[in-house]
Amino acid sequence: MQRENFGNRFGVLVAMAGSAIGLGNLWRFPYMVGEYGGAAFIFVYIICFFLLCLPILIAEITIGRRSQTNAFRVFHKLAPGSRWNLVGILMVATPIIVVSYYSVIGGWSVEYFVKACSLDFSPGAGPEAGFGDIFGSFISSVWAPVLYHTFYLLVTAAVVAVGVKSGIERFGKIMMPLLFVIMIVIAVRSATLPGAGDGLEWLFRPDFSKIDASVCAAALGQGFFSLSVGFGIMLTYGSYISKKENIAVSSAYTAVSDLVFALIASCAIMPAVFVFGLDPSEGPGLVFETLPFIFSNMPLGGLVSILFFLALIVAALTSSISLFEVGVAYLMEEKHVSRKKACVIIFVLTWALGVLCSLSFGPLSDLKLFGNTLFDFFDKLSANYLMPSGAFLIVLFVGWRMKKSDVREEFTNRETLSGNARIFPVVYFLIKYMAPVAIVVIFLTNLL
Repeated sequence: MQRENFGNRFGVLVAMAGSAIGLGNLWRFPYMVGEYGGAAFIFVYIICFFLLCLPILIAEITIGRRSQTNAFRVFHKLAPGSRWNLVGILMVATPIIVVSYYSVIGGWSVEYFVKACSLDFSPGAGPEAGFGDIFGSFISSVWAPVLYHTFYLLVTAAVVAVGVKSGIERFGKIMMPLLFVIMIVIAVRSATLPGAGDGLEWLFRPDFSKIDASVCAAALGQGFFSLSVGFGIMLTYGSYISKKENIAVSSAYTAVSDLVFALIASCAIMPAVFVFGLDPSEGPGLVFETLPFIFSNMPLGGLVSILFFLALIVAALTSSISLFEVGVAYLMEEKHVSRKKACVIIFVLTWALGVLCSLSFGPLSDLKLFGNTLFDFFDKLSANYLMPSGAFLIVLFVGWRMKKSDVREEFTNRETLSGNARIFPVVYFLIKYMAPVAIVVIFLTNLL
């Protein structure tokens, strides 16, 4: 079976950027900005993002391309016969867990896009009951969330089933530019609301007195979460990259795209929240409760709501596709099944887990694991433990297990990239020494 690869540089860039840009950019980043002091958090975040998060992304892509195999086989190939082989299990299991509950939220996005198209969020069309009650009633029901979860996951599987070049790459080429255009339009509309200037000032004028250890830890955690490092995604995508591609450029483009989109999303959301005197709430509450209220009270709110929830679906899909692909690549190369059959297997597995997560808001709400519903358990397990563990093991492998000459060879394309050769000592130092310390700090922060 001939191994698939991305077709060209633009395909590589949009696929990797699509993987990084997801739901977290649209609700988690704006919430974190609000929670940790606005511009002060953004200032710290940008520093951490490029000094620590970007090198980890480079490390993951490096071993992916070096191995030219799936996330499970990477460590078998680069460190044969060692205990590093066990890391491959983590790299495949984590994205399967994540996409199972991620697709539930993706299904909510589809439902709210349908509501927006029905003009439920147009000015004067708001429900008599609060939007929080409407959202709570929807997610606690049985059939509707499961059906939307099923539809969303079917779309994800369908794109992946077509292939790397014809499915994942083509989808990214169409949807990523569309996503940026939509969010820029919404940001402009939000920024032109009366009183929005105060919200923008709050976003971009830092109060350095608010910077402390908790802000730094939160910024680091958000950076890792946003770039999706440690999930096995970039290992898999890295293995699809040609040996001629510049890893540093591809990684930097991915990081910059992710950062710019997060800032655009903040400009689209936070000024409007500020204008209406509301406080951002974490996670789904901001997107599915606060924003519908804003849309129903702002001029052109109906159109803006349609665009926003369309953007939410696109952002969710580009990420879930990359998560889904990790398991598919594993089955194709390790179990020697066709891509379509692998998609069916991963679909059934993630659909079943997703149904349990969806029902944990309703009939299964009393079923607890370590005091958490199934949805919260999978969310916390992946974000607080599996992702940091995966990222930590990756930087340890690149910094301490691989030969430095092999890492340099991959980073410089066999010394043909003089610019990469000049910055390699700095990048390698960050991967080997700084990144592991930063990940340990995040891990300990999550435990405390």
